[in-house]
Amino acid sequence: MDLRQLGNSNVSVSPVTFGAWAIGGWMWGGSEEQDSIAAIQASIDAGVTSIDTAAIYGQGHSEELVAKAIKGRRDKVQILTKCGMRWDDARGSDPWATLNNQGRAITVTRNSKADSIAHECEQSLRRLGVDVIDVYQIHWPDLTTPIDESIEAMYKLQKAGKVRAIGVSNYNLKQISTADSWLKEHGSVLASHQPPYSVINRGIEKEILAYCRQMNVGIVCYSPMERGLLTGKYGPDHKFPAGDHRNNYKAFKPDVRKSVAAALAQVKSIADRHKASFAQLIVNWTFSEPGITAALVGARNAEQAVHNAGAMAFRLSDVERQQIRAAFSPAAELMGGDGAPARPGAQT
Repeated sequence: MDLRQLGNSNVSVSPVTFGAWAIGGWMWGGSEEQDSIAAIQASIDAGVTSIDTAAIYGQGHSEELVAKAIKGRRDKVQILTKCGMRWDDARGSDPWATLNNQGRAITVTRNSKADSIAHECEQSLRRLGVDVIDVYQIHWPDLTTPIDESIEAMYKLQKAGKVRAIGVSNYNLKQISTADSWLKEHGSVLASHQPPYSVINRGIEKEILAYCRQMNVGIVCYSPMERGLLTGKYGPDHKFPAGDHRNNYKAFKPDVRKSVAAALAQVKSIADRHKASFAQLIVNWTFSEPGITAALVGARNAEQAVHNAGAMAFRLSDVERQQIRAAFSPAAELMGGDGAPARPGAQT
């Protein structure tokens, strides 16, 4: 499948984009470095040329792994990363106590102050081993910093040639509109928004999706498979180890799991028709929805990466897409449908 232009920017991305949160190890129980590198390289070879990471993922570790994986392949990939979540600066909003990969206590804050964004960009460029970031995104809104200040800082990075396109993540409609308007007034564009979205988490359809369609802001959504739930691997009785963030995530409540299992049974014939797994079917449905540019999908090894790329190998009909939507509507109702991102512990 061809690359898709991200909004009105000069960056295009693959419909399946490699999500590099899990390979950073943080909150996912760790991963083998060579497996992670192999997963990214296999993705690139299979046509998944866009890689989404963030400074906070493993406190820089994910970006460092991405650098190793793309060495000698920079011209074949699009790098998306994020700023705005600091573990080494006490300023900002929503302080959150957690543990790093080594088990040491850290406090994470949402920090989108101008000087912090400039500092983070330099650190990400260094860790990634690149001269320019294709899409630089503000990870979470910082309620202690005016959006205009944050967006102006991103704009300056773009004018300096360090960033090709500007994006935001986990913003509400008013915040997206403010960022979009500021950039247009200054001759630039908001390339993308990164919200949670899946066949059972449709909250952005109420307002945000319509706005982004109208204003041509690309959407690169995260959690299209709801942390693996929609793959069919985790039935109602599956137990996760202590410390796994899915233990506290609403999609894994017993009633939602039962509803998802019933929905998967209903759509099995569609998956079989396309010789696709449940995971491939769900990801294809997600990036096929009007207004969705790409869906983030993670992989821990090369086999998973190649499998994920298979989601781009077929096309769902409009009737099939509606059938899939209808099958999962009961689960979507149980989820609440507000689409609001959870606190950082459950984020992308």
